[in-house]
Amino acid sequence: MFEVISGTVQTAQKVVLYGPEGIGKSSLAAQFPNPVFIDTEGSTKQLNVQRLPKPSSWEMLKQQAQWVMQQGPSRFGTLIIDTVDWAEMLCVESVCASHNKNGVEDFGYGKGYIYVAEEIGRFLNLLSDVVEAGIHVVLTAHAQIIKFEQPDEMGAYDRYQLKLGSKTGSRTAPLVKEWADIVLFLNYKTFSVATDKEGKKNKAQGGTRTMYTTHHPAWDAKNRHGLPDELPLDYSRIAHIFAQAAVSVPPVAIHPQTAVPQIETPPVQTNATSVQMQMTPTEQSTATQPTTASIEEQLNPNIPRSLYDLMVQHQVSEEDIQIVVSQKGYYPMDTPIVNYDPGFVEGVLVGAWPQVYGMVQEAKKQIPFS
Repeated sequence: MFEVISGTVQTAQKVVLYGPEGIGKSSLAAQFPNPVFIDTEGSTKQLNVQRLPKPSSWEMLKQQAQWVMQQGPSRFGTLIIDTVDWAEMLCVESVCASHNKNGVEDFGYGKGYIYVAEEIGRFLNLLSDVVEAGIHVVLTAHAQIIKFEQPDEMGAYDRYQLKLGSKTGSRTAPLVKEWADIVLFLNYKTFSVATDKEGKKNKAQGGTRTMYTTHHPAWDAKNRHGLPDELPLDYSRIAHIFAQAAVSVPPVAIHPQTAVPQIETPPVQTNATSVQMQMTPTEQSTATQPTTASIEEQLNPNIPRSLYDLMVQHQVSEEDIQIVVSQKGYYPMDTPIVNYDPGFVEGVLVGAWPQVYGMVQEAKKQIPFS
């Protein structure tokens, strides 16, 4: 037997805001309920908002999203990825490093784009979990103008699209649009006046910033709330949608991994679904765990930033990494991390960080207390 549920269901919303640079995407997103930014491109420095550290790797970005989900709607009302096209670049770098490739085109036969689309799809699933936890998710993106030709029409025309995967083999933009409940195109609406009696010549005279809410041959947009086709770029015009979204889902608890998987040689594909952004009280009280300040003082600043940030975040010393790496036979124990091959750092240590961190924790358990 199944229970039939009737009527509307108020939930957190999945939103995409895109448009040309400088239109006000970040400023609009900052007005959503109790927002926290993951600023992938550093564009919110002039905004008085809550933000997490700029992610230096795809793995770090995923863990930040998981951490926000763990905090729940009692702490954050909206998670904002600003921008998703810069996040996509982190994804591409991670996929290429995991498969020991210099670029997405090196895979051949479009396989690189498939791998990126699969990874982006898993990330969107993670963001859906954030929404299920009662937190709105907003993705901002830049717009690009492309030449578009419909199969049943003669000729081609220009239209705006998400600046995701500019190559024809990319599948990222369609995934993001399908995932979203609301896609708003932000642009300048320019007014023109005739300069001759016949009205054949015109010049631009003023304009206004506008939100487009429905599909048009010149842009992608959609909504499920009966919004007018055009609205002034003013959050108050859409605020009622997010005020109605009931936040009734309890926070999702995320626990550290207990199993210790083996490090695989590249390619490595992982889903970091069980690593906390903050250490548990037990870990904080453990004598072998140094403070954040001491870790930062100990680490060589020349360690690749993507790995450095993860080590600081999880209180992992250089010696911890050297022990695990030497146990697996990759490098001798006394080899500094800065001497590791960059492909090994990105493809194995960063790309498989949950496994690496699990092995570090296991190695610490085996060290007897003095």
